[in-house]
Amino acid sequence: MASPFPGMDPYIEARRLWSDFQHDLASEIRAQLNALIQPAYYATAVTYVAYDVIEIAQPELRTIAPDVGVWRTELRAGGRTASLVIDPPEAQSLVQMEVQTRLANVEVRQAGMDKLVTAIEILSPINKRMGRQLEQYLRKRQELLRSDVHVMEIDLLRGGERTPLERPVPPAAYYTTLARATSRPLVAVWPIQLTQRLPVLPVPLITPDPDAPLDLGALVREIYQRGAYATRIDYQQPIPPPPLDPQQKAWVDLLLSAHT
Repeated sequence: MASPFPGMDPYIEARRLWSDFQHDLASEIRAQLNALIQPAYYATAVTYVAYDVIEIAQPELRTIAPDVGVWRTELRAGGRTASLVIDPPEAQSLVQMEVQTRLANVEVRQAGMDKLVTAIEILSPINKRMGRQLEQYLRKRQELLRSDVHVMEIDLLRGGERTPLERPVPPAAYYTTLARATSRPLVAVWPIQLTQRLPVLPVPLITPDPDAPLDLGALVREIYQRGAYATRIDYQQPIPPPPLDPQQKAWVDLLLSAHT
């Protein structure tokens, strides 16, 4: 069964679904490109580990009044035996915990030389949230932009921080950008509304080779079907955050009423 949405399905942005989707998207991008760019180039999916903070509710600090515990300890000094009373804790709190999160992107390299030609970054919640991981991603992005590598960003998440651009772009739910090494500081931007299909993107190669077309919409439709998202998603539930504006919500309600 196909998704009811014409482009990106916002229900896939849920935390429990996103990691699976992102890895599948990287694999499908690799497969689609490799069917077009060999033998001069190859695409590879690169996975790496980041550490994400577990989201927990704000703790309620409260006084603890447990039974007094008594440890009976043999004290050798003086040959006497004494009992030590253990002081109970007075409160409970929480410590910050981190979990490993596996992320994926795609690299297009020149065959034989393994030269990196185009980096395709698939943004994830962890590198769109203020903090250490976002700072690390922005440093990596800046290093790529200083090099002779073409940089494509695919942002299929409505929430979080947008990567910085010097000129404002039209507001949209999703964005893809392409910073060609030969055109920077100019950056091509595809703002994508929730109501729109996903674009066919140009993946740059080495001049004079033409760009390879990347059909992002076809990839997402294929992932949706093969990943059984129609079974995994309950469209009776609200869309994951961030909340929709009134016009978007009215459109989604109408769309899903026809779907169900």
